[in-house]
Amino acid sequence: MAKTKTTFFCQNCGTQYAKWVGKCNACNEWNTIVEEVIQKEESRGFGRNWKQTSVIKKVAKPLKINDIAINEEDRIDTKNNELNSVLGGGLVKGSITLLGGEPGIGKSTLILQIALSIDKKVLYVSGEESQSQIKMRAERLENTNAECLVLTETKTQHIFKNIEETQPDVVVIDSIQTLHTDYIEASPGTISQIRETTAELIKFAKETSTPVILIGHITKEGAIAGPKILEHMVDVVLQFEGDRNHTYRILRAQKNRFGSTAELGIYEMLGSGLREVENPSEILISEKDESLSGTAIAATLEGMRPLMIEVQALVSTAVYGTPQRSTTGYNTKRLNMILAVLEKRAGFRLGAKDVFLNIAGGISVDDPAMDLAVVTAILSSNEDEAIPQDYCFAAEVGLAGEIRPVNRIEQRILEAEKLGFQKIMISKYNKIPSKKHKIQVLVVSKIEEVFNTLF
Repeated sequence: MAKTKTTFFCQNCGTQYAKWVGKCNACNEWNTIVEEVIQKEESRGFGRNWKQTSVIKKVAKPLKINDIAINEEDRIDTKNNELNSVLGGGLVKGSITLLGGEPGIGKSTLILQIALSIDKKVLYVSGEESQSQIKMRAERLENTNAECLVLTETKTQHIFKNIEETQPDVVVIDSIQTLHTDYIEASPGTISQIRETTAELIKFAKETSTPVILIGHITKEGAIAGPKILEHMVDVVLQFEGDRNHTYRILRAQKNRFGSTAELGIYEMLGSGLREVENPSEILISEKDESLSGTAIAATLEGMRPLMIEVQALVSTAVYGTPQRSTTGYNTKRLNMILAVLEKRAGFRLGAKDVFLNIAGGISVDDPAMDLAVVTAILSSNEDEAIPQDYCFAAEVGLAGEIRPVNRIEQRILEAEKLGFQKIMISKYNKIPSKKHKIQVLVVSKIEEVFNTLF
């Protein structure tokens, strides 16, 4: 009988050690080193029962960069416009996509919805739910795909045997933390098991050109559970965000080897599944019967998509000695910088006042074009005078109090015009397109001009 081999892994970063140590030298975390059993076998492919079709390979040779041919990626349409835009046009054949998110946020619902709507044979492998539970969830969703196969299995060798028999076009694993392989004698979910099972799936995907979607758990800090190397191994890392108390969910790409990471997908959670929100500006601007002070609309961009977002500010006299500065969905340091500019350059006495800022809709935005809307919302609340509802803003504020230009102003103007705004305030230094717009474009160069125009 072979001797059992053990080694030590950091549960935070995956670094391997020959013996136990108190502190990981790679990530400087304490008490994260755990002993794991590793009994490896010499020869293996995707699984013990998988046919070894590519054992003999040609030795790769270096090529001049000018001689390398570029092949257009062959993509599979997911029949979901939001997911397609985040991925960059669809699932690339042979790619590995990792989807992470909090428990109960809707990861399994989203992927099952894709599996039921796609025009391909899909093998949905679940290590967490039974086949009857998945069937109950599928009945709530509107779409049905007769070619969707459901398998409840956690052992990779058995999964590959079923793949060999069914020959699916897309494979879904829910979730990667539940899988285990015979080649590692460790519990499912440990560093070595996650790394080994993912490596087997990547080998399978690349050699058969089959896209694989992995669902991953996240830790209490919000990072995907397992070693950081897991995110380096896969091609696409998607993050599914949102509050379980709200109906809207946001899909972001944290890493994408086949497209942009700036795209954003927005869904609404309903009883019948996740509904794609085609015009997110409507949900990000609240309906009001009367004008309220402290609110302003910003014309921002997320990737290629223009969004109209409502900024809410509240300025009040500080009750305690130190004024509070609190933000939701906006960078607090950026707010402090804007308040300092208003104090120094424009003469507004906000140093002894509490300032609270909120981005409506529960999303986080880091577009510099938000600055002017933040300034106007703060001034509106401070003066207790409402900004007209037909105004929107798109400009950056500099440290000298100047209004700076932002990129792709044409898209922002067209989006504001489409949603019925009458006036948009931008920087004087933006190159305004010669095309005539129905919306009135107001140009300003300093904060004083903004204040005089609005109040």
